Amino acid sequence: MTQHAAKLIGADLIGTESRLGAYNYKPLDVVLSRGEGVWLWDVEGNRYLDCLSAYSAVNQGHCHPKILEAMVEQASKLTLTSRAFRNDQLAPFYEELAALTGSHKILPMNSGAEAVESAIKTVRKWGYEVRGVPENQAEIIVCADNFHGRTISVVSFSTDPDARGGFGPFTPGFRTVPFGDAAAMEAAITPNTVAVLLEPIQGEAGVVIPPPGYLRRVRELCTERGIVMILDEIQTGLGRTGKLLAEEHEGVEADVTLIGKALSGGFYPVSAVLSNSEVLGVLKPGQHGSTFGGNPLACAVARAAMRVLVEEGMIDNAATQGAYFQEQLAGIRSNLVREVRGRGLMLAVELHPEAGGARRYCEDLRARGILAKDTHDHTIRIAPPLVITREQVDWALERFDAVLTGSHS
Repeated sequence: MTQHAAKLIGADLIGTESRLGAYNYKPLDVVLSRGEGVWLWDVEGNRYLDCLSAYSAVNQGHCHPKILEAMVEQASKLTLTSRAFRNDQLAPFYEELAALTGSHKILPMNSGAEAVESAIKTVRKWGYEVRGVPENQAEIIVCADNFHGRTISVVSFSTDPDARGGFGPFTPGFRTVPFGDAAAMEAAITPNTVAVLLEPIQGEAGVVIPPPGYLRRVRELCTERGIVMILDEIQTGLGRTGKLLAEEHEGVEADVTLIGKALSGGFYPVSAVLSNSEVLGVLKPGQHGSTFGGNPLACAVARAAMRVLVEEGMIDNAATQGAYFQEQLAGIRSNLVREVRGRGLMLAVELHPEAGGARRYCEDLRARGILAKDTHDHTIRIAPPLVITREQVDWALERFDAVLTGSHS
């Protein structure tokens, strides 16, 4: 196929998307057709280094052969039974996930948003049945600039006007405090508070890292007041920050941990609520569920995804390459850059407002073979697969340097 023909195919696909699809995304105009490891190729054959990892869903790299093998093998045997019956993959999935994370009880779901919704339902029920909160009075404290999904209940406590605008009436029962402010969280606690829900690092907000000791103080408050601490580790978990879970950087353990995205290595929607018998024990048959949650295909894929994450040293690699990547990005001399921040391979370059917005720089990066995503107008988010090598980081750094010190000023 000629380059011209490939371009026409790409343009035609974009045109069809625009004509038939709901306009709820504004992607970069690159039409991808293949992926392997850290690399992606478009329909024209151009190669790109993926610096988004599908919002951390492909931590293990694109089309990891061992996860693919597990998926194909299971897909040829049994894909779905519903939870009306048992399957031979669910128990080993529970066992291996519990061993990896130290969890005592697991609730399998599909999307990250479903895991969040499941946690909200569960802690409310726990509040009524265990804590004795008056019926329908349970409150959950959340943080400003959070991102926990797109459902009605979740956008009810979003502070993003785009996420909320026009979608009311909203679900009550949430109190919002500034992220990173433990004193504000303490002041917001009432006798009806059943839980706090937060991200250990706010990803969508632009990789916002709370002050040292913040998570430890939140943990202390929850313990002192008998409140459930819920950490949304859907983006931060499974190696992204250089630890299995981001909570480990502060040496804390949440009562409820939410994981998803990389739990399947990007092959299939798999999420889980991790907790203990006291919290998840309030759920009885018929009170919560999912047709696809815990299906055999999902379990087989997740088992392989967890295995390669550990066996191939991806978590340590994220710590090593992430520290180097961040140090080198911070060393780029550019008047455009306000701050470089991150942990592990969860990085962000925040630009000064006068730089004219991060989107244009993401377009420039795309032209040089890097796929990264802007967020909150002025921030470039950088999150390559955890299999990235030092050589590939250096390759990326050359291109970031060229864009950040180039013609835009």
